Amino acid sequence: MPTEPQRSRAVFSTEDFALLKEAVADYVRKIADDPRSSKFSSLYHRLGRLG
Repeated sequence: MPTEPQRSRAVFSTEDFALLKEAVADYVRKIADDPRSSKFSSLYHRLGRLG
């Protein structure tokens, strides 16, 4: 008798996204002159859409 696979549990909670967004925002300010800052800025905005 085949069984359906169990649904995976969420890795992050809604509150985690707010904390991650705050941490990324702080990091973006610290590395403002680094070329990678634009990638982290994009991550910040994507996190904002999630939580």
